[in-house]
Amino acid sequence: MVAGSAVPAFDGSHIDGSLFTTVTDFASDTTWLNGAMEWWTNAGLRVFAILMVAGWWRARRRGNTAMTLALAVPVAVVVAFAAAEVVKKVVGEVRPCRSMPHAFLVDTCPAPSDYAFPSGHTTAAAATVAALFLLDRRLGAIATVFAAIEGFTRVYVGAHYPHDVLGSALLAVPVAYATSVALRRTLTPAVGRLRDGALRPVLAASAATGAPIDR
Repeated sequence: MVAGSAVPAFDGSHIDGSLFTTVTDFASDTTWLNGAMEWWTNAGLRVFAILMVAGWWRARRRGNTAMTLALAVPVAVVVAFAAAEVVKKVVGEVRPCRSMPHAFLVDTCPAPSDYAFPSGHTTAAAATVAALFLLDRRLGAIATVFAAIEGFTRVYVGAHYPHDVLGSALLAVPVAYATSVALRRTLTPAVGRLRDGALRPVLAASAATGAPIDR
């Protein structure tokens, strides 16, 4: 039970609390790295936004299907994040800072109503990986590396248990992938019409930079 809360909360420390403390003990031994990791755990999400923009830019030189997938990436991330928020409320897992208050914590402890499972940061990262993989495997591979770093930082700063990070990936990847596939199937014709219309400068590269390779 979370102190001061009338809602029973799940204590995830019994699942992998020892692994959590192994990581946070490492954080305690690397205090010189704490500031950078705390900064990166939030600022690092900007990398995924940059990768989305890169996917859109590359898709301008490709066809309607690629552009549809590029536009679907942020939508897929939002859908996956919304699903994670629903699961978070249903599970109601109390944060490690409340279950294990004596662990070394870099991050500040959030409000009691801000539950731990799954990790929202990792959900956004993993969803970006899945959606970008459909569009451009090279960008997807880059996103995978940064998603792994993001997941590790969430445990390092003490914000989440390892199973919160793993669970968010297991949730986000299929949801984001399915969302992108569904949008590709339903919106590609509409995107094609927009590319041939007023939005052509935004959705398609000029003839000088190369015509689309598929329609």
